[in-house]
Amino acid sequence: MAQKRLTLGYMLVALLIGLFSAFCLYPFLLVISGSLTTRAAATTYGFTLIPREFTVEPYKVLFSNSRAIFNGYRVTVLVTIIGTALSLVINSMMAFVLSRPNLLGKKFINIYVLITMLFSGGMVPWYIVCTRYLHLKDTYLALIVPSLVSAWNIFLIRNYFKALPNELYESAKIDGARDFYIYWRIYMPLGKPVLATVLLFTALGYWNDWWLGLMLIDRQEMQPLQMLLRAIIANIQFLQTMDSSPMMQMMMANIPGDGVRMALVIITTGHIILLYPFVQRYFVKGLLLGSVKG
Repeated sequence: MAQKRLTLGYMLVALLIGLFSAFCLYPFLLVISGSLTTRAAATTYGFTLIPREFTVEPYKVLFSNSRAIFNGYRVTVLVTIIGTALSLVINSMMAFVLSRPNLLGKKFINIYVLITMLFSGGMVPWYIVCTRYLHLKDTYLALIVPSLVSAWNIFLIRNYFKALPNELYESAKIDGARDFYIYWRIYMPLGKPVLATVLLFTALGYWNDWWLGLMLIDRQEMQPLQMLLRAIIANIQFLQTMDSSPMMQMMMANIPGDGVRMALVIITTGHIILLYPFVQRYFVKGLLLGSVKG
């Protein structure tokens, strides 16, 4: 009887998980279908899971300048990989230092890092520092450097490191290991759950960022993917709403505006599908342990 109850419980849990997964998957499937539905069918019947009138026109609109799109992909992938790797190393090194109980001036440094999470100097001083003093204008570093350090990620990793037994650090010091060796060979491997969580947050931030491209990049060949796609959507909205001749209005009416937006979602979310399966087993554990300790 106990075995039957246990089996029934597992079946109920599996059923609930399956229903919840279908509930989460439904909007994404609807977006895929909407990106393949003609404007006329969407207006008449709405968006359905199976397109009533199939079209790839939204993707043709987005890839009308395929060279610029693929170049935007190249810039975004390069920035995401380099920025995520550097940010993970810098934030984890800072977190390791702050996790040491005998750090001189530890309270002051913690407050200093916390202040940067609560207050900022404003857009104009930030722009002046980036362009006049750091000379980031129209450079790839402009898409990387401003987002390298995150106070939230530092505290998340710090709290996880603080939860590790301090005896690990003390025994390594007794054996003659230096702090960087302890950080790199002991704490980093043990911190895989929280590091995977931070890696996901940071990679998503770099991939989805268009603000830095708008503020610091004027050269079109250096613009990231999100900036290019945002410009395409803005141009379509402008052409569809401008007061023009009847012939032009008829041509603009055939542009699938909603379909282009949904196709844009499909194009920009592929990295999430590819990245999340590799880090999902660490995600919840790293987020919980890194946020509730110390």
